[in-house]
Amino acid sequence: MSSRALRKLRGEQGLPDIVADLGVDISSEEEDVPQPVPTGRKKKKKPVQNPFDLLVDHDSVEEDVEESQENAEDSHVTESRPPPEGKAGGKKRKKKKKKKGGDKEDKGSQENPEDDIDASIRAVNEMLGELPLQPAASSEHSTLPIGSKSLLSVEHRHLNPENEMKRIFGASTVRGEQRSRTRNKQHKRSWLSQPKATWPPLSKSGISMKLIETKRGCQHFTFEHNRDYQKVQFDFLDAVESLNPNNITAVLHLHPYHVDALTQLSDVCKMSEDLQMASELIERALYSFECSFHTLFNMTLGTCRLDFRRAENRSFYLALFKHLTFIGQRGCYRTALEFCKLLLSLDPDEDPLCVLLMIDFYALQAREYKFLLRMYQEWEIHRNLSQLPNWALSVAMATFQLSREEKAEEEEADDLLQKALIMFPSILFPLLDKCSIHPDKDVENHQFFGPQAQVSQPEALGQLVALFVGRSSPLWKEPEVMQWLERNVKVVLERVDQADPLVEECRKKRQLRYQGTPRNIYRHIIVSEIKDATAALPRDLANAPVLSYDPLPPANAIISYTRPQRRRVVAGTEGEHSTLSLFLRSMMPNYNSQQDQTVRNAAPGQPEEAEGAVGGQDTDLHRGIHALMDAMRDLLTNIQPANVPREDGRDSDGHEWEDEFD
Repeated sequence: MSSRALRKLRGEQGLPDIVADLGVDISSEEEDVPQPVPTGRKKKKKPVQNPFDLLVDHDSVEEDVEESQENAEDSHVTESRPPPEGKAGGKKRKKKKKKKGGDKEDKGSQENPEDDIDASIRAVNEMLGELPLQPAASSEHSTLPIGSKSLLSVEHRHLNPENEMKRIFGASTVRGEQRSRTRNKQHKRSWLSQPKATWPPLSKSGISMKLIETKRGCQHFTFEHNRDYQKVQFDFLDAVESLNPNNITAVLHLHPYHVDALTQLSDVCKMSEDLQMASELIERALYSFECSFHTLFNMTLGTCRLDFRRAENRSFYLALFKHLTFIGQRGCYRTALEFCKLLLSLDPDEDPLCVLLMIDFYALQAREYKFLLRMYQEWEIHRNLSQLPNWALSVAMATFQLSREEKAEEEEADDLLQKALIMFPSILFPLLDKCSIHPDKDVENHQFFGPQAQVSQPEALGQLVALFVGRSSPLWKEPEVMQWLERNVKVVLERVDQADPLVEECRKKRQLRYQGTPRNIYRHIIVSEIKDATAALPRDLANAPVLSYDPLPPANAIISYTRPQRRRVVAGTEGEHSTLSLFLRSMMPNYNSQQDQTVRNAAPGQPEEAEGAVGGQDTDLHRGIHALMDAMRDLLTNIQPANVPREDGRDSDGHEWEDEFD
């Protein structure tokens, strides 16, 4: 079809609809019509000039033109743009400008556009805030090193676990699932999650992001809840306190992208070992957050900050943490490492979820040894990473693995491992026990690594050791690694017997440091759900109420809006506030902790009645859990996207509401 016929159809039948039906590309058809190509001289006659040319004097322009002609073969710019015609062309252009107003007018034309450009830039900066010209680490008051920007930068392609699965298992393994997702056009493109066709459409979640300030090269943002979302949040809190899980599912049914409800139900699915559904709920929460990102929020630069003290931001932290945990369980360690970098970049100074306690594990699993060593070298000065057991041993492991790949000497790796074992002797026996390795008699009978090492260590250090052993023990089961560990353990015993000064120095450091556990480490242990570390928590914290959607909020939390006063449900006696008890009370209506307290306080003369009560309650508890999970699966499986009518009488897809019933 010729362009003349297309122009005729444009006036009679409406071109866009016809072209869509015929499958004709308008751009390709119009390109067939020959258009007059402007010559270089005609371009020079135009009064519009390049703003950058105005900053240079005309005499220097002629010299630059001659230089550009001489270096045209080596310049990338001259390959994409035709070279200037010569020096005469430059003189001709200069003469024409002199005719219009002379040198004075030329100077005025050079200065005025520059002022206009500066004024427009200042106006844009006042409205949007100045963009970071330097990384946050380059400021005088920042605690981060200069290379931190590139260290915490994130690549989009590493945020998709399917890309890593293709590299591990081949593209044909995940090709079918990827094709089904590419046909889904009702959801926006997302980097943090992969939306599914079964998800309901997201029009307005009620969450928005605001730029607070640009400070020291970093942009500080915060999430905000509108009034409708605040009402839903209050309904969710009422549902948690009602001791009826059906109320929580009802909130999610009416508002399928409420992030706290998604996080709460994800924990329920994880408790019933339905990891696929639990992971999908977290992905839906991340999708809701990403659709509300600010236009200036660029998570790839590592310079965007979120204040953890705000409750609206804490949900995003928690969703990222849980998501990278699920990804790591699938074996996508490179993707999990990228999410660790993203989570750490949101607040690298405070690190509210202690990403430093697990980023080394995912770096080793992903075989990113150079990244791990670089981060250790840049952050050791201001963060003392060597005083964390996981970093002391992981750096030694990374050095050992690099020496194996490069077929180099292992002296540096041996020295790092020996220093780590001397600093943290209590880590050897739990690590060997987790790896199902029995030490030889010389090591077992030596006092340095014996039971005295576990007893004499501070409580805070014991929690860090338990966390490292519970998470990183699979890395040490490799035969070559175990032989390397065994060889260096014997060298450490020789240094201890020879009264090496480093042994006494490390003993004093252990006694002076690790006097208390920071709150962010407790928060990390609770969210990680590693049994070895959870068992090491103090009793007062284990019995304190911990909400799964907001574990251990900071003491200096910033409250954006307050919940209206209402009559609260009486929680019972103080001894009932265990983590499991609070969770079951919030999710199970049949769970009666007061009955359990009555059984524990039963009289000595009624043992049979007490045992019967315990057995009956245990049966009802398991029955209630299974009933709850069956109802949850039915709800999440059968949920369908709901077309909610808008104020103009149309549904969320833009169709007439009455057409849905035809």
